[in-house]
Amino acid sequence: MRTTDYGWQFLDLASQMSEMKHEHYRQLLAISTLIELLVDKGLLTPEEIRAKAAQMEAELDRQLLL
Repeated sequence: MRTTDYGWQFLDLASQMSEMKHEHYRQLLAISTLIELLVDKGLLTPEEIRAKAAQMEAELDRQLLL
């Protein structure tokens, strides 16, 4: 493979990573917005959200260790 081919592959990979980063930001913004709305409306408390996140993380860790 020629050096220029590697350059184009690298450029394509960098472009894909940039798109993924942008999409990740948009998803994080949407989730953060939903959480804020749920808390503002009194449907959930920050403590409930933290507890559930910890529970889900522990379950994921448990599944990964199986």
